[in-house]
Amino acid sequence: MTFLKINKLNKKPAKIAALMLAAITTLSACNNEPASTNTPKDNPTKHQQTAPQLIAEFSNRLGIYKEVTLTADLSHLSNNQKQMLSLLIDASKIMDDLFWQQAFSQDKKTFLASIKDENVRRFAEINYGPWDRLNGDKAFLTANDTKAHGAEFYPKDMTKAEFEQATLANKDGLYSIVSRDDDGKLITIAYSEMYSDEINRAAAILEKAATFADDKEFANYLTLRAKALRTDEYQASDLAWMDMKNNPIDVVIGPIENYEDQLYGYRAAFESYVLIKDLSWSKKLAKYAQYLPELQKELPVTKKYKAEVPGSDADLNAYDVIYYAGHSNAGSKTIAINLPNDEEVQLQKGTRRLQLKNAMRAKFDAIMLPIADTLIVPEQRKNVTFTGFFANTMFHEVAHGLGIKNTLNGKGTVRQSLKEHASALEEGKADVLGLYMIRQLLEKGVISEGKLEEYYTTFLAGIFRSVRFGASSAHGKANMVRFNYFQINGAFSRNEQGLYSVNMEKMTATIDSLSELILTLQGNGDYQGVDDLVTSKGIISETLAVDLARLEAANIPVDITFKQGKQVLGL
Repeated sequence: MTFLKINKLNKKPAKIAALMLAAITTLSACNNEPASTNTPKDNPTKHQQTAPQLIAEFSNRLGIYKEVTLTADLSHLSNNQKQMLSLLIDASKIMDDLFWQQAFSQDKKTFLASIKDENVRRFAEINYGPWDRLNGDKAFLTANDTKAHGAEFYPKDMTKAEFEQATLANKDGLYSIVSRDDDGKLITIAYSEMYSDEINRAAAILEKAATFADDKEFANYLTLRAKALRTDEYQASDLAWMDMKNNPIDVVIGPIENYEDQLYGYRAAFESYVLIKDLSWSKKLAKYAQYLPELQKELPVTKKYKAEVPGSDADLNAYDVIYYAGHSNAGSKTIAINLPNDEEVQLQKGTRRLQLKNAMRAKFDAIMLPIADTLIVPEQRKNVTFTGFFANTMFHEVAHGLGIKNTLNGKGTVRQSLKEHASALEEGKADVLGLYMIRQLLEKGVISEGKLEEYYTTFLAGIFRSVRFGASSAHGKANMVRFNYFQINGAFSRNEQGLYSVNMEKMTATIDSLSELILTLQGNGDYQGVDDLVTSKGIISETLAVDLARLEAANIPVDITFKQGKQVLGL
């Protein structure tokens, strides 16, 4: 295995902490300010004057990623299935190019070709542009401005006030961009129209892949997904995806998550995962989904906030992921998936939770264990286990199915009412309800592996891992809110040596109180309440910044990146 390396600067921890603290405390733009001051898409002259150069403070940043070869055993697959995998990777590459267009205005090949230094060019590839996704989206190249909160989904000169006063078709739609007509008025353009050439190529490839599928349900899904790309109507393909039960190969592809739209959280970004099911691990996980309705009734919140009945026809499966593309490959790498996002599909069918076991193991070995050795008290380090990491990650995804999807006071869905804060709060909910589920299932004897101490301590180490992603991601904001809330309530403490330990009793009580707070905010569609929570607790204290700097000084990676593709897989 080959790893990318870059020389480290000799920085003192205090200086690193100051840089980190400054980089990740910015949360949101003012409502009446332009979404960004970036050079407009049709005026790239500024960026073409000189080749972009790395800003000095970022000269060691490539070292935050450890490269991992992304592969899996394909020997059990038929020739048809291997040909299908090759086609799915081809379609995924188109999703990758589409996400670049959504994230950054400059042409990908031209931009990367303008970067002469190989390490800098690789860092730009990982971040899909000139902004460091794990450092508050700070520009790391000269001649680049602050990243637009709305990415390329909205005009650069558009204010929030202008958007909110405009009458637009599909105004909060997942599958359209906002642009201007010839008179300068705001309009929406469907993805299928905006990206028609790429969409049609990807759809044709999916249709061809369907002809090689040995599983009929999977072939039907691929055909419906191709149609969805062309029409921007995804519900039928989401339902078909939920109906698949026996397919050894899977692909998650299309515009899916809305994290890239940090202005409103409305627009979905293109991405793809190509997956091989781990049948033995999946069999172990199958029993948990049936407990969702029972656990929903037991949630630590007033009855009206748990009246919805989650679908129990949901799958828990383990996979080896063999290809990431687009949003899923930008910056931090996803290790578990909970889909579909469509609230109607969730209530009707539940969701599918996909645990990406090989990527998860890579992160545990390279990141979690060294973090535990650096920041957890010695007597609790043995409680940081892969069993705990896998379960915490899995039940985070399962917990997305619990709680409430629609507000109780006519404000629409939780996602619509909480706007740009919806994703961060939902991630926070999944974190704490995942721990709640583990505790309940341990007490019921449904989970037979590990002790509660393992899950709690591994969770604490996981906060340190995830909070390093910064404030620019929904997961990062959720982690900061939770860390501060837990610390204030004594769920864990820090000793004079800067080492942390879990208080089991207070951790349990804090999980319940934060669960109640989040579910109430969601059910009320309380935008201002969530904004206050994120503003007050979605920050990194100076003490935590110093502790995170110790992880950097110890050369512990922040995340992983991949050597992947057909050649790696032998396809």
